[in-house]
Amino acid sequence: MVRAAACALALPSRDSCDKVRVRRGGVHLLLALLFVTGNFPPDVAQRLVGEALTSGIAYARLEELTDTIGPRLSGSAGAEAAVQWALKKLQQDGLAAHLEPVKVPHWVRGEESGEVLSSPGVAGYRLALTALGNSVGGAASAEVVEARSLAEVASLGAAARGKIAFLNHTMSAPEDYGKFIEMRTRGPSAAARVGAVAMLLRSLATGSLRSPHTGMTSYDPDAPRIPGAAISTEDADLLHRLLRRGPVRVRLSLGCRMLPDADSANVVADVRGREKPEEVVLIGAHLDSWDLAQGANDDGAGVAMVMEAGRVIAALPQHPRRTVRVVLFMNEENGLAGGKGYAAAHQGELGRHVAALEADSGAGPPLAVRLRSGDGGSSMLAPWLAPLASLGIELREGDASGADLSPLDPSGVPLFAVHPDVTHYFDIHHSAADTFDKIDPGNLARNAAAIAVVAYALAEMPGTLPRPIPKPPHDKQEVTRPAAH
Repeated sequence: MVRAAACALALPSRDSCDKVRVRRGGVHLLLALLFVTGNFPPDVAQRLVGEALTSGIAYARLEELTDTIGPRLSGSAGAEAAVQWALKKLQQDGLAAHLEPVKVPHWVRGEESGEVLSSPGVAGYRLALTALGNSVGGAASAEVVEARSLAEVASLGAAARGKIAFLNHTMSAPEDYGKFIEMRTRGPSAAARVGAVAMLLRSLATGSLRSPHTGMTSYDPDAPRIPGAAISTEDADLLHRLLRRGPVRVRLSLGCRMLPDADSANVVADVRGREKPEEVVLIGAHLDSWDLAQGANDDGAGVAMVMEAGRVIAALPQHPRRTVRVVLFMNEENGLAGGKGYAAAHQGELGRHVAALEADSGAGPPLAVRLRSGDGGSSMLAPWLAPLASLGIELREGDASGADLSPLDPSGVPLFAVHPDVTHYFDIHHSAADTFDKIDPGNLARNAAAIAVVAYALAEMPGTLPRPIPKPPHDKQEVTRPAAH
């Protein structure tokens, strides 16, 4: 019966075995929705979840974004092509879509190389190396000195003068990312203060096949600016072993440079609420990516999810009470210009933003909905999330966050998240391995369906969530990523 039902579904022209599997699984879950919807209108639950699970559109769009546009670093041609692509797609879906201009940093990687120099007892070895985002360019050839923390870097004193500081850490699980991110964001300045001429960082990664992982760094105004780069975890282990035996020299060259700020835009698209259009449920993701790969998990998947959620809500015969707003932020990776720009442009409206989500945790199996609101928020939302039981998703206590949403914190906007399994997220995060082939179409569809359900619930329920105690403003460096969400 299920197979017959699946075959009866209309298949788009871009069909594939993956999409057929999504549809068959979607029929099982759609049948389950007939029995459990709680406060959620049953016909709406079936439309939202059924369409998200069976259309294959999110997967097809992610393929198009990653394969035809590719890397989307702020200021690049790829980023601007993505802006126009997303605007057109959202307009085709029936959302009221427009661009909101922002100025973004325009950092260019250039050529880069690094090698362990041969010496007695040390074989020459080419390093798998990549510059950290926003690093200055430059070259260095010097002995290497190792440190395991920022405090240890500071304690090196004169021993680091004229040398390359190698920051080696012990990240082994996704939960460790928040503990070690400051080694990347503050490492070059910490090393420069003790006289180092460059900094090498063990990639913030839980897995690797000699693929270095980039990410944003920043410079303190009172410290010299020195080049900063990440090396693969295998190469970090090699340096550690060699340094136990004696002195090691490394030569590196980074051709990166910062160009003048570029014109770009956030993409903003509304499904206008039928009763309270001034009240907004925001579902967002960041459209930019690092330049090393396609940015499929980070954050093409999030883009595809929220676009699909917006599409299926817009297609309902009756829109929810409140407006559901899709926002595709620009420049999350190396500046947060999009998140800050959105908050500034909508400052007078943030008191009427009733909830916000940023999908920026990859496309693993969705596990839970997390919520940050005032007291009683979970009990208000829980009866509306019954359709998620068929997806194996439950409401859990725990924080929700998002780098682009951090500028909303001072306004006390409640935040929610569909939290996926991030066990393998940091195996490919910010590396050349973040490509479309890593995306499971079924998991992508389930995440999109879950976002659609929660966004609709928040936009349709009679009341709004109590607002949390506002947080003070902070920069991206203080915002941890998926494992800490």
